[in-house]
Amino acid sequence: MIKVSALINLLKKNKSNFYTGVPDSVLKELSFSLQKTSKKNHIIATNEGAAVSIGIGHYLSTKKIPVIYMQNSGLSNALNPLISIAHRKVYSIPLILIVGWRGSSRVKDEPQHNVKGKITEKILKLLNIKYTILRSVSDISKFDKQIKLAKKNKSIVACLIEQGTLEKNKNSIKKKDFYNLNKEFFLKNLLENLKKNTRIISSTGYNSRELMYLRKKYEYKNSKDFYMVGGMGHTSSVALGYSLSTKNKTICVDGDGSLLMHLGSIKTAGTFANKNFKYILLNNNVHDSVGGQSTYANDVDFKKLSKSFGFKKFYSIYNKKNLKKIIKKFLSENDLSFLEVKVTNSKIKNLPRPTDLIKIKNEFIR
Repeated sequence: MIKVSALINLLKKNKSNFYTGVPDSVLKELSFSLQKTSKKNHIIATNEGAAVSIGIGHYLSTKKIPVIYMQNSGLSNALNPLISIAHRKVYSIPLILIVGWRGSSRVKDEPQHNVKGKITEKILKLLNIKYTILRSVSDISKFDKQIKLAKKNKSIVACLIEQGTLEKNKNSIKKKDFYNLNKEFFLKNLLENLKKNTRIISSTGYNSRELMYLRKKYEYKNSKDFYMVGGMGHTSSVALGYSLSTKNKTICVDGDGSLLMHLGSIKTAGTFANKNFKYILLNNNVHDSVGGQSTYANDVDFKKLSKSFGFKKFYSIYNKKNLKKIIKKFLSENDLSFLEVKVTNSKIKNLPRPTDLIKIKNEFIR
């Protein structure tokens, strides 16, 4: 195991004190350590491509190499600026990437992570990015040499970190609820009020896992779900694509982190969606499933945003008062509608994970 402090000290030694990235469960100990860092030196980005771009801007301003952290699934989001701006054959901008490696051959993981895990090293090699797999303290010195070479050559360097590599922070900050409405209570009431043939498409993380858990626990069979086990930020686009070619009522259940990751997708939905498309934002102001880091969604006026994007009706739920009434009105609304629900973090322990994904898909489209 490696202490987070050892990694941070290595970066400090190389005069890299600016961090930006997207929270990841593998790297949550790093996130906890960065929580005390000023906003000037640590920016939680909405997506990995944005994080790389922020880092590029930092280098252009300071000539110091930024540190960019992400899960390996986020490498796909980061490819464009990594290749078309930072690459050594383009602007040759040095960057340090810290990548949480889900789906590594050494760690048992979920199907979507196994697929990306197998090709992660290949992606880095295709980009000509030198990297070190950090598994022990001895690997730190190897990474140090690669950073120094990257500084000299003005190139990109990376390290891969597997689940359980970073030593747990004993002083980690506990997750706190920003809002008060119990998330399970809302989802249960939503499922109870859905009509037959309704379809739900839900975002990756706890939203999908909680829906699956509640549907099984209470044996709800009046609708069907498609769980976005990956593809964070693309929930509304999948829901839009489905809704355009069916008469079924299509409900997109999204999270604040997912919404902000690809915000433009909501504008597309607001422009092109039919009346059978319903959008629900479960806003808890945190990246709940990867450590509880803030999304900073609390100061967004989603009523103004949704209406400017083309949604005709906006509904809001933040406590139990009139909750069932608002849900029913939202579901029966004959105009393109947006519902923001301000909820607590997940309270359900040991949430199950979708595993038989082909079966889930086949049941959904049946």
